[in-house]
Amino acid sequence: MSKTALLVIDVQESFKHRDYWDESEFADYAERQNRLIRQARQRGWPVVFILHNEAEGVFSPMSGYVRVMNFVERAADDPVFNKHVHNALTDSSLQDWLEKQGITRLVISGIRTEQCCETTTRVASDLGYDVDFVLDATLTFPMQHPLTGEIVPTSSIRSHTALVLNGRFARIRFVEDYESAA
Repeated sequence: MSKTALLVIDVQESFKHRDYWDESEFADYAERQNRLIRQARQRGWPVVFILHNEAEGVFSPMSGYVRVMNFVERAADDPVFNKHVHNALTDSSLQDWLEKQGITRLVISGIRTEQCCETTTRVASDLGYDVDFVLDATLTFPMQHPLTGEIVPTSSIRSHTALVLNGRFARIRFVEDYESAA
């Protein structure tokens, strides 16, 4: 059994019902996310889905939106874990499952580059996992800077994430890195 697992974090319908949802980068992201999932399956890595849950609103299970987005190439036996915090490891039972599977390396992908994906990466590193952060298999949205009021584009957010994670918490990777190594 492989010691690597692909985490697909928060790729859920809930996001499409937030006011910041933006389709402009979604199709490209979706295509890359599925390419990464295919590469994981070819390598025999488990593909693990994590869904964010909140008490109310569109991230509440009662909303009906806390489910994996339809575009995802998901197998019926792929594990799914639910979380209530920004990282996928500390309240979801995912860490226990990873330990039981002998997983020591995590490949991170999913929605909100700088939020749940980045936070999971930092926590995973602190817990001793070897981590790859697949930058182009994450999606985020423009954000308003709290000090300047400027709208920060997604390219700047991803650039900052790469800067602060690489060599400290993870290796920054791209989908094509896995395809060229096949």
